[in-house]
Amino acid sequence: MTREHLSKNLISWASILEPNTRDQAVRTATMPFVYPHLALMPDAHLGKGATVGSVIPTLGAIIPAAVGVDIGCGMIAVRTQWTADEVRAAGSLTTLREAIEAAVPLSAGQYNASLTPTAEARVRELEALAEKAGFDPGRYAASWRLQLGSLGSGNHFIEVTVDETGTVWLFLHSGSRGVGNKIAQKHIAVAADLCKKWWISLPDPDLAYLVEGTDEFWAYVRELRWAQHFALLNREEMMDRVVGAVSAHMGEAVDERERINCHHNFTEKEKHFGKDVWVSRKGAIHAGAGVPGLIPGSMGTASYVVVGKGDRLSLCSSPHGAGRNHSRSAARRLFTHEQLREAMAGIEYRDTDAFIDEIPAAYKDIDQVMADAADLVEVRHTLRQILNVKGD
Repeated sequence: MTREHLSKNLISWASILEPNTRDQAVRTATMPFVYPHLALMPDAHLGKGATVGSVIPTLGAIIPAAVGVDIGCGMIAVRTQWTADEVRAAGSLTTLREAIEAAVPLSAGQYNASLTPTAEARVRELEALAEKAGFDPGRYAASWRLQLGSLGSGNHFIEVTVDETGTVWLFLHSGSRGVGNKIAQKHIAVAADLCKKWWISLPDPDLAYLVEGTDEFWAYVRELRWAQHFALLNREEMMDRVVGAVSAHMGEAVDERERINCHHNFTEKEKHFGKDVWVSRKGAIHAGAGVPGLIPGSMGTASYVVVGKGDRLSLCSSPHGAGRNHSRSAARRLFTHEQLREAMAGIEYRDTDAFIDEIPAAYKDIDQVMADAADLVEVRHTLRQILNVKGD
């Protein structure tokens, strides 16, 4: 077991932990409203203010940077009726990749030219939710409606994967896009301004917080919840399009045997150790007993379909992926296009040096991360990629 008490209010499940990441988590755990403790996940790495891969329960306050700037970022997966051999036999994987790339806008700043009927319905749902929350998402991003159903860049991806039985799963990772980012940035700045106004001393300026009961706190919560729902519907819309592309490739409709959709950058009110707390999971998924979840590896490695064990000390949480070992700039200095090609051997992908910073060697060993998480989740399926789609 890797569980270790790093301080009075900090428990870690990470066997791979850089000193600066540890120091950052220790600082966050000193915040006076953390209750009962901060839980550091096996994939923990340095983040803005709060560590990516941390679970931060708070009484009477929320740290917006402890949720992160991609509010509601997470995963969705669909189990199909086909095997990998059947998908390959139906036609070229290159053609399938190009069909998916045509169906889903990729890369930062890219969005739809118009809305599909399913996107229109989802936009109406989000419009009603925004009206109820009392704000206009258009003041953050005029194009937010056209962002729905778009992937983004960085570590966001769409994959066709195969489990240990040979069954094909469709798998993707994305969040609340530009509108969610701007909502997060606005409230991080509001928290910083208020802490300065109230002369609150912070161990890190990015740990600025909003106090429950204030107008600023509830404005953040309302808009946060909207952005979380946008992210969930964004994944649903993209998955519907991927399902359509794969159905066309196979010449018959996907029979969805299972669909799982889960956040890993979010805040919810939960009860832990006898008290109602705001639980901010920044790079962590909810892993309550029996709750299904998704944990991706890096480009070219395995991903996992899991079920939570409801571990109390982890606040019913688990890691959200491999976690970075090297920053993007460091990865581009350390690795080459040829090394990326070697890592992606046998996987259909767009062969470009734009993805060097996503090479598996830039991330922690996902097998070690999952070993560290053995008390937190049970692995139901191990997924291996046969096709990968990313934005530049």
